[in-house]
Amino acid sequence: MHRPCLCRLIVAVFVVLGGLCAPAWAQLFETRAEQAYLVDADTGTVLFAKNENALTPPASLAKLMTMEVVFNAIRSGRLTVDDTFQVSENAWRTGGAVSRTSTMFAELNSSIRLEDLIQGVIVQSANDGCIIIAEGMAGSEENFARLMTERARQIGLKQSVFGNSTGLPHPDSKVSMKELVTLARHIEATYPEFYRFYSQADFTWNNIRQRNRNPLLGLGIGADGLKTGFTEETGYGIVASIKRDRRRLFLAMGGMSSERERAEEARKMLEWGLRAFERKALFAKGDLIGEVDVYGGQSSAVITAREPIDIFVPITNPDRLAARITYRWPLRAPVEAGTEVGVLKVYIGDTLSQETPLYAENSVGKGPLHSQALDALIELMQFWR
Repeated sequence: MHRPCLCRLIVAVFVVLGGLCAPAWAQLFETRAEQAYLVDADTGTVLFAKNENALTPPASLAKLMTMEVVFNAIRSGRLTVDDTFQVSENAWRTGGAVSRTSTMFAELNSSIRLEDLIQGVIVQSANDGCIIIAEGMAGSEENFARLMTERARQIGLKQSVFGNSTGLPHPDSKVSMKELVTLARHIEATYPEFYRFYSQADFTWNNIRQRNRNPLLGLGIGADGLKTGFTEETGYGIVASIKRDRRRLFLAMGGMSSERERAEEARKMLEWGLRAFERKALFAKGDLIGEVDVYGGQSSAVITAREPIDIFVPITNPDRLAARITYRWPLRAPVEAGTEVGVLKVYIGDTLSQETPLYAENSVGKGPLHSQALDALIELMQFWR
């Protein structure tokens, strides 16, 4: 019989899947980045994590969220790539040539197609392009920043806050490397028609040609995105993606001391992620993964996953994998087949490396009165422990 803890999260199943206990992540790979998060796109395996939940100013990495808001507006029909936006004096002064920040050199009072603004923001990290879009869509940067934060919550970013569209220093702006990877994965999966701009080598506007600021694109390693950033406060950061040999990895890193260090640390971690792991099948689609007690139910609920569950494990130092089914107790009857009832959490050593939702395979109706009474007594005893 399962015994719930006071936080009402119980461990229903514990399965040892590998060999000896794993070393810490730092023993598998070391980086000079202050924060880092590396994920395999297909399986969702966390390959590396270092201060991944620490909140830090985003710098130009905030432009990923700016573009997500734009892409979503186009996808929903509120905008088209042929819509034009006016260059205000505020956009020209704050983000244009006179600002001495990254710019696409938009001319004051000119009109620019949205598709050109998108390329300016993605390829040239154009602050003027961001402000032009923000003012055109929401009337002001402040209003647009609220849209960014609202949209972030909708796509699963629970902590990130955006104070402006550019990532220029703002007291409210904060992101984590983990949520930046979530955002990058969402953009690549949701907007393939726009994701191609992140690997565009250069862009010319106002007769000025500028190369993409992502240092990984020209290395021939399979990198195809996404964005770099820098502030005096937080140092150099990057959100990157690489696709090679039918695998895609996403990486976010922050807190590096120079452009050179950023490029080198990102390249090393991405190539390590591709070479140092092998894929291991845990469960096939429809496999019985476990059972969970149903409070007041006539039986337990058999739980399965809707898709195969695979994970990547280190090649040179096989770890001890542990898989746990967790759910909030009590899971009350009745439970319909197909209901999401728990999560399979897979650990490599002490690191939570993968989470997969689990579903009831069978329906569970209410049990007889004596069974319900017994469950109620157990719950009462647990409460007063």
